Amino acid sequence: MNPHPGFHRHARRLLGVSGALCLTLAFSASTVFADDYHLGTQDKLTIRVVEWQTVEGAFRDWSSVSGDYTIGPSGNLSLPFVGETPAAGKTTAEIAEKIGKTLQDKFGLSDRPEASVEVAQYRPFYISGDIQAPGQYAYAPELTVLKAISIAGGMRRGADGARTERELITAEGSHAVLSDEQLRLMVTQIRIEAELAGKTEIAAPKAIAELPAVPAMIANETAIMASRQKKLTLRLQALDNLKGLLEREIVSLGQKSETQKRQIELARKELSGIGTLAQKGLVVNTRVLSAERSIAEMEGKILDLETAMLRAKQDISKAEQEAIDLKNDAESELAVERQKIVAELNAVTLKLGTQKGLIAEAGGTAPAIAGSQAISYVLVRKSGDGKAKDMAASEDTPVLPGDVLKVERSGAPLMQ
Repeated sequence: MNPHPGFHRHARRLLGVSGALCLTLAFSASTVFADDYHLGTQDKLTIRVVEWQTVEGAFRDWSSVSGDYTIGPSGNLSLPFVGETPAAGKTTAEIAEKIGKTLQDKFGLSDRPEASVEVAQYRPFYISGDIQAPGQYAYAPELTVLKAISIAGGMRRGADGARTERELITAEGSHAVLSDEQLRLMVTQIRIEAELAGKTEIAAPKAIAELPAVPAMIANETAIMASRQKKLTLRLQALDNLKGLLEREIVSLGQKSETQKRQIELARKELSGIGTLAQKGLVVNTRVLSAERSIAEMEGKILDLETAMLRAKQDISKAEQEAIDLKNDAESELAVERQKIVAELNAVTLKLGTQKGLIAEAGGTAPAIAGSQAISYVLVRKSGDGKAKDMAASEDTPVLPGDVLKVERSGAPLMQ
């Protein structure tokens, strides 16, 4: 028994409504911007194809075509019977229409198959910059910049936020200690240069003269310089006094030597007279011998005096050489000290540079100072011509599949 002819019309209306309902549900489940969303590489689609056969009055499910598909790197969608179909830049509705028309034309169907195209999984978005976990993430509808940052773990911190703050405090403390040491070394270098130049006062350069700690450092280095100069002066003065004593001793010895020479001269005259008398037999020979012995003794004393004078002159030379050595040693010690100070100053300067870098790094990640730094967002998005363009964004700016979000935090803690 054949059904009433009106049955087929009724069935077709019901099936048409049912098919439309299925398509409506499929599109509404995909995304709120399905009509405007343009597909791209790595988008995954769920496709179902159904054909209403008027002659049989029944639906035909194209199970060989239906299934899940991914848009390839070339931007094409490859389906059985349909072949390679350009999909990048198109909407799901355009893909559905293309599939139905291609199948109808290829198989000469009187009724066009209806295709339901749904985005099963959007292509990922990417996030980079000053965030906790940069990388690739699955896209979710209604994604904004703020949500994307939350998905990536928030703004970059250390492996442990508290540890990063401690590192910042430690780096700042080390920087302060090194800065103080650098200042002290600079003042010490100034004192050494002043000593080498024979100055008695220290003048700090304008660059550091107004720093609060400098006056005390200058006073301390001035005291050190005064003490060193006083010690050297006392030692030189002692040598000078010794030299004066020796010079006076030489004068005294010279006078004694002259006296002895006059006595010898008188004794020789006396001996000459005695010798004449002795030849005449008027004086005994023992008196002549006594006079000669006396002259010999006086000549010996002169030799002793001259030896003492030479010894005193040698001591004077030694005192003078010791004074020269003291001055040279003092200058040499200052030169060595200056070389050491310069080396230490260079080392401290390098360490300060390292600490500044650590402070900048810790300061750029420490939550305690995040509020004091400006955060900028840039979305890199491909336009219709396939070229990537940068666009400034805010926390509420929508992020689309395939976008690259760059997050940067500008500024760093100020360092003295």
